[in-house]
Amino acid sequence: MNMKILMLLESNFPPDTRVENEIKALTESGHEVHIACIKTARDLSEKSFGKATIHRALLSEFLRKSSTGALIFPFYFHFWRKFVNDLFGFYQFDAIHVHDLPLAVIGYEMKKKFGVKFILDLHENWPGLLAISEHLQTFPGNLLFSLKQWQKYERKYVNLADEVIVVVDEAKGRIESLGVDREKIHVVSNTLNLEESRFGIQKEVSDKIIFTYAGGVTYHRGLQYVLEAAALLAGERFEIWIVGDGRYLNTLKKQASLLGLDDQIRFWGRKSQAELLDLVCESDVALIPHVKSAHTDSTIPHKLFQYMYAEKPVLASDCIPVMRIINETRSGWVYPWSDVEQLASFMKKIINNEFDLKDYAQGKSFVANKYNWDVDKLNLLMIYK
Repeated sequence: MNMKILMLLESNFPPDTRVENEIKALTESGHEVHIACIKTARDLSEKSFGKATIHRALLSEFLRKSSTGALIFPFYFHFWRKFVNDLFGFYQFDAIHVHDLPLAVIGYEMKKKFGVKFILDLHENWPGLLAISEHLQTFPGNLLFSLKQWQKYERKYVNLADEVIVVVDEAKGRIESLGVDREKIHVVSNTLNLEESRFGIQKEVSDKIIFTYAGGVTYHRGLQYVLEAAALLAGERFEIWIVGDGRYLNTLKKQASLLGLDDQIRFWGRKSQAELLDLVCESDVALIPHVKSAHTDSTIPHKLFQYMYAEKPVLASDCIPVMRIINETRSGWVYPWSDVEQLASFMKKIINNEFDLKDYAQGKSFVANKYNWDVDKLNLLMIYK
């Protein structure tokens, strides 16, 4: 039976690779999908994404900033409750698919009021992510955020949801530990959509090794340890490319200058997906240096599968899901996340050709056959059967 589904997102849309993939999979299978998200000046005119309909509501700056404190001051929830309730009254949906934990309460309220199915799609370990977010560790953010409250909220709504989606096996185990029936927890991972992945020309052989990081630039991405390791490699021929933006970028730039690395660290800033993939292809080794935490031990970055499919060996910290997949696929090296000397040792061996990089770039066939969206979307579609 085809269903009419409302997807609920806190952010504007597009872009969001995971959400885009899910929408396409559901609409191609005959389901009718609507997206409720926020409105910005950039996307006032966008009313559809493929076969899906987009509904937007203008969220004030005050309400946006109140989101992490919504369990204390519920103005944020009031905004979403009215917006979604109005949509349900007009469209008569069969299911509400809530992306990430914060708006789970709205999903449950619609389930109770309209008798619909409530699917909770957890992109992240949300309490774990908040616990390591810099802006919540200092005033005034620390006044609005209570880790215990968010943990209690998560435990309540993962149990009240009809189905829970997670991104990796380790997250499934974590949610099961909260008392959720294992049968209603489904892994739909952040794998690569091979039909839409276009990679550039591979790098020509040269005497300078390029290490590339692509993604958000925050403290918990661990790039500060990469720079410390680079400072131990004086005289070696290498560059580190950092592709992305974030609140920690200026701190990293200052650190690079203080360490005397201005000639070896290149900050590319935010790039389009196509430009990012071109830069990955021009590099020798890809970096995933994330700080190990409850959050990074229960999620998986989409870029891991991009790196593997581009046949780039991955040098990564020992976050459990990333380490498991790298070891399984023979696609790189893993070091203890804060061990700067061991990270520098791996980098030096790579620079000095002590490794044949082709021996550590075996991940493409695993992505082609196992870690891809064609496989994961079947788990999503099964939920809606």
